[in-house]
Amino acid sequence: MPKIGDITLPDFPLLLAPMEDVSDPPFRAVCKEQGVDLMYTEFISSEGLIRDAAKSRQKLDIFEYERPIGIQIFGSDITSMREATEITQEANPDIIDINYGCPVKKVACKGAGAGILQDIPKMVAMTAEIVKSTHLPVTVKTRLGWDEQSKHIVEVAERLQDVGIKAISIHGRTRKQMYKGEADWTLIGEVKNNARMHIPVFGNGDVDSPEKALDMKNRYGVDGVMIGRASIGYPWIFSEIKHFLQTGQKTEAPNIEERVRVCKAHFNFSLKWKGPVLGVVEMRRHYTNYFKGFANFKPLRQKLVTSNDIEEIYATFDEITEQFSGVESLLQS
Repeated sequence: MPKIGDITLPDFPLLLAPMEDVSDPPFRAVCKEQGVDLMYTEFISSEGLIRDAAKSRQKLDIFEYERPIGIQIFGSDITSMREATEITQEANPDIIDINYGCPVKKVACKGAGAGILQDIPKMVAMTAEIVKSTHLPVTVKTRLGWDEQSKHIVEVAERLQDVGIKAISIHGRTRKQMYKGEADWTLIGEVKNNARMHIPVFGNGDVDSPEKALDMKNRYGVDGVMIGRASIGYPWIFSEIKHFLQTGQKTEAPNIEERVRVCKAHFNFSLKWKGPVLGVVEMRRHYTNYFKGFANFKPLRQKLVTSNDIEEIYATFDEITEQFSGVESLLQS
């Protein structure tokens, strides 16, 4: 069983990827219900924490039932990252994770996230400082490299391990690829099978089915998989993979009643967490996937993503249940 510091995870754990504007407490709650083994918060700006920005501070909020949970931070300045680590530690997470993988321009082009892949010595130095400044286990999320010519992840993983990280999650694309093309797991496998590596190595990228998770486990020997986009609006991905790994059998896709139940629980927590305005607006990104594959769903989806009236949204949930009860979805691949 993989261990991150003193945290023992189950055999072949499933991890929820840190996703900006997605991996918030309401979303984490429904993923936890579906059996995810380790979750990470949305990434938090080191500069935002130091300035005491409300949005950054709110992202530090974690709950006991979420454990084990990691808080992920990002930044380009080593001193700021060290200070942010000390602030983060006060929130009492189980893990502090460093974001060296975010490819978006406003982050990477400032030398943070995947941007630091252009300066590996700085990446190693920053990691060493963060490890030194906390008693908590430090993990890293990163990519194969900045571009095709700089895929040095095998060496980079070794160097990060040497300065004290306790686990690494690797997305099988370069920064330049963003989320395009297929994730290449070959180098993730090379990191895992490097005789010098002794920390857990988790693979990330394109795991969107139980079969894919099993294939990555068998083919590359990774310690577990981290799932991001495939879980948005579909937290059942975690329970489906677990069932398949344990039994070799696929479970039936959730019926409409189950989808509405979980979506409504997510919505309720969103309202409670963010208030009646943001709670409504930020839930909209999830609806398409919650009800993916149901024919003629578009008019109801339109209601969900345009209404600002909470009672109208609840009424639409009831309408969805009535209209699609007994109808099996034809889940798109």
